[in-house]
Amino acid sequence: MGDTQGMKKKFTARIWREDEWFIAQCVEVDVVSQGLSEDEALANLREALELHFEDPVATSVPETRTIEVEIGAA
Repeated sequence: MGDTQGMKKKFTARIWREDEWFIAQCVEVDVVSQGLSEDEALANLREALELHFEDPVATSVPETRTIEVEIGAA
């Protein structure tokens, strides 16, 4: 088993209100969360960032595929 001790890193969060929700967005990483209060939105963002940086655990060997996307279609 690996070391379960993690490291701490500080991030900047923007927070704003949309209707009844507070939206929290990390400035450095494209991760967003929400909550019914600022504290809840920030706590949910913290959890989302922890999951974002968690090492992936594959249950099978991942496949690599190439996809084509049309950009700027009218």
